[in-house]
Amino acid sequence: MSVLSALPFLKPVHLSSPRRSPGGQRRHTLPASEFRCLSPEDAISVFEIEREAFISVSGDCPLHLDEIRHFLNLCPELSLGWFEEGRLVAFIIGSLWDQDRLTQEALTLHKPRGTAVHIHVLAVHRTFRQQGKGSILMWRYLQYLRCLPFVRRALLMCEDFLVPFYQKCGFEVLGPCEVTVGDLAFIEMQHLVRGHAFMRRNSGC
Repeated sequence: MSVLSALPFLKPVHLSSPRRSPGGQRRHTLPASEFRCLSPEDAISVFEIEREAFISVSGDCPLHLDEIRHFLNLCPELSLGWFEEGRLVAFIIGSLWDQDRLTQEALTLHKPRGTAVHIHVLAVHRTFRQQGKGSILMWRYLQYLRCLPFVRRALLMCEDFLVPFYQKCGFEVLGPCEVTVGDLAFIEMQHLVRGHAFMRRNSGC
């Protein structure tokens, strides 16, 4: 199965109907809510959301602008953006990894033959937080990964205070992560990607 065959799963969840102008002609509007893979053209919007979300908490971003462009050029099919009326409000960026656990190299490399997706970052725009969008986006992302036959696991690293959030999303703790960023230490977590046949029957994959 190709990556393109999984894309119907990312169709808009609620399309606004065409509006009529005062003259009676239809005026097309953007989808009210849409999920799609990101492109390099989305990099600046992604970085603006990420920078605001992470700088105040940890003092740094998981991905800098050049790294965002790097991954969106190499593996855009492993990203997912949530757009409201054409505006990016939340996103996930991932890449493939080919080892059991994350290492320092996983921060910058995409391993095309890997079977694990390293989720680098999930962030929500400040005006859309506390609405459950992070959980919804992660759920949709994991369902999308189930449509990709080469993916077996999703891996991520996070600080201690985020562990409960990811556990609610179905991730399990693997233990302390080998990766460090400055003085920050992380917990590594994993989600096993299952249910390929079920998803094909029920999501158009």
